[in-house]
Amino acid sequence: MDDLILNVDFGAPEPRPQKEPGNRKHQRFVRRRRELERRGVLRQKQLPAKPGRRSRPKPRRCPKENGTAAATTTGKARGGGAGGAPPVSQPRKGRGDGTGGAPPVSQPRKARGAGAGGAPPVSQPRKAPGAGAGGAPPVSQPRKARGAGAGGAPPVSQPRKGRGAAPGAPPVPPKLVAMDCEMVGTGPGGRTSALARCSIVSYGGDVMYDRYVRPEAPIVDYRTRWSGIRRQHMDGAVPFRRAQREVLRLLAGKVVVGHAIHNDFKALRYCHPRALTRDTAQIPLLNRRAGFPENVAVSLKRLTKALLNQDIQVGKSGHSSVEDARATMELYKLVEDEWEQHLQQNPEQK
Repeated sequence: MDDLILNVDFGAPEPRPQKEPGNRKHQRFVRRRRELERRGVLRQKQLPAKPGRRSRPKPRRCPKENGTAAATTTGKARGGGAGGAPPVSQPRKGRGDGTGGAPPVSQPRKARGAGAGGAPPVSQPRKAPGAGAGGAPPVSQPRKARGAGAGGAPPVSQPRKGRGAAPGAPPVPPKLVAMDCEMVGTGPGGRTSALARCSIVSYGGDVMYDRYVRPEAPIVDYRTRWSGIRRQHMDGAVPFRRAQREVLRLLAGKVVVGHAIHNDFKALRYCHPRALTRDTAQIPLLNRRAGFPENVAVSLKRLTKALLNQDIQVGKSGHSSVEDARATMELYKLVEDEWEQHLQQNPEQK
């Protein structure tokens, strides 16, 4: 039988390469944690579950930090070493941790108002606005209305002046104005009427606007006998466009009283709302009181003489638009209540 020769090497075996323990930062972290565990500051490192019962850890969603979303971790703790060593389970790092890399002690979240010792604050009801220093809830009080007195008493309900008047109610005096215009002739033969003077008075007869107006077209006929306009009046007259803007600004939202006022609006190149127009030439109550037929347009001069016993538009100097506007307002006041009540009952006549 041939001899069996075995090539067996009885020398010392080669040492198995050891796994790199990790980087220096991780080593410092492990040494620091062991020191804290020895002192009793931190809990002992939890042992891993027994083989066979180890369950797959559920992914935990971390909140955003410093504006960037943290990655979903599956058991990897923050601050783990780059060498792949399993990190120690740590609670969320709170504010005020040391810079030495030591993990913070797991503590409950500090509530607002807790003392320096970390004791949880006593649950207190939310302090209502106006509560006293002792935290007692304020007595429920009704909301203070605008304009209430210092004692909190509700103000007396009053109708708002001007715009706040109830729909359909008679217009209040501040919203009433009377207007009259004087015209001159322009164009071929002076047959085209152009605005040369405009006057507006308040409910009490005070002058709100009175200006001579320079027409855009050359004046052919001044019509001085009726208008009272002369050449010298045009020296200080305002341009038509400027006068138009000023007049329309005054008439906006107001009830305008006038006699045959559609002629004045035509000269202004303006159309006022019909519901805010009161034409004394179209009010049958005035004709009835003066003894004239209701369906006849009576001149302002005759109505003023019959109802107010005043003489207007006399002499050869021509008409005064301020005088005519005041007379128109006085005529309207004579039948104001009856006429406004009639318009409320017959809104189609506005």
